[in-house]
Amino acid sequence: MFKIIRKLVLTSQRGFTLIEMMIVLMIISILLLIAVPNMTKSHDIVGKKSCETTVKLVQSQVAAYQMDKGVLPSSIQDLVDGGYIDSAQCPDGKTLVLGTDGKVSVSE
Repeated sequence: MFKIIRKLVLTSQRGFTLIEMMIVLMIISILLLIAVPNMTKSHDIVGKKSCETTVKLVQSQVAAYQMDKGVLPSSIQDLVDGGYIDSAQCPDGKTLVLGTDGKVSVSE
């Protein structure tokens, strides 16, 4: 019984032909051509959203600073020195600025 099953398995094994391999590679190439531009677009969108999120986070830390100290911080550096935020930059390297009204924005 075992010999019969073994014989069926060994004789039924067949490798891929060159044409089949080329078709599979062509399909994978087409999928990559479709996927790569979409990934680069999403990378730009993620960078923009991360900077917007950082601005909102720093804005909330300005409010926390104001509640703790009773006054608005004079600059973003006051928040860094006080331990409210780690850095005065967005993840994409743009610098955050604090307006006189306490609003945080990104310098261009």
